[in-house]
Amino acid sequence: MIHGIINVYKEKGFTSHDVVAKLRGIVGQKKIGHTGTLDPDATGVLPVCLGKATKLCDLLTDKDKTYEAVMLLGMTTDTQDITGRILEERSTETLTADKVREVIRSFIGDYDQIPPMYSALKVNGKKLYELAREGKVVERKARPVKILDIRIIEMDLPRVRMEVSCSKGTYIRTLCHDIGEQLGCGGCMESLIRTRVSAFQIKDAKTLEEIGALKQEGMLEEILVPIDEMFPLYPKITVKDDWKAFAKNGNPLDEKMLKDADSQEEDRQVRLYEESGKFIAIYQWKEKEKKYHIVKMFFNE
Repeated sequence: MIHGIINVYKEKGFTSHDVVAKLRGIVGQKKIGHTGTLDPDATGVLPVCLGKATKLCDLLTDKDKTYEAVMLLGMTTDTQDITGRILEERSTETLTADKVREVIRSFIGDYDQIPPMYSALKVNGKKLYELAREGKVVERKARPVKILDIRIIEMDLPRVRMEVSCSKGTYIRTLCHDIGEQLGCGGCMESLIRTRVSAFQIKDAKTLEEIGALKQEGMLEEILVPIDEMFPLYPKITVKDDWKAFAKNGNPLDEKMLKDADSQEEDRQVRLYEESGKFIAIYQWKEKEKKYHIVKMFFNE
């Protein structure tokens, strides 16, 4: 089985689940998971976890992301993007670039966002988009999100191309809708590209076709990011060979079992390796017990 993360370029028309299904066929293994849904019409970075790396899916979903979006002002739709049914069209003739810029900048920071009806969030066990397709609208609670930055790339009103860096759970089409509401003319999202998830950049992403070709050539390892590279800031420690089986069973470890285990701090997390250099797990120091405790096991033999 293959273990690691592949930076997939999700193409238009594919759901995130489609990407996983196709990758299972290319790689020839079932244990694969994606790290956060992208709408079918959106393109860009979709890190996909294979094998033991599926334990990282939640961790990567939580990471900050960057998008490039085109906002179309003057139009509101039921899906908050241009694929939806048009609800209203309003004039944008009185809009000025300065006013648009001012309102866009006002969204930087903490912001309570109401998720769209056309989303995969569940209410009473049913996905919102399923209810929306039945013509139902249910009350959704606003959720706190954070807009880290918005950079306007190009403004040709009624369209604005912008780069948005944001926290997990942010809907860019809802941001476009809310900016439009604030401007008094309405708005929706015309296009969306995800350019970054954590350290995964769009310039390094590979299409499914490219990944398939690399697999055929036996070169998949070249684009496979090892699990331990997801924890670059965690100190590295090594378990002595006499105790490696003990560690691989997830037992607490004290200093006599380890090499390089200096400068312990309460709750500090570390990468644990065996003497051969193979990554085993993430452990955490507990000062009261003077021991490292298992956080997440990645041993894969």
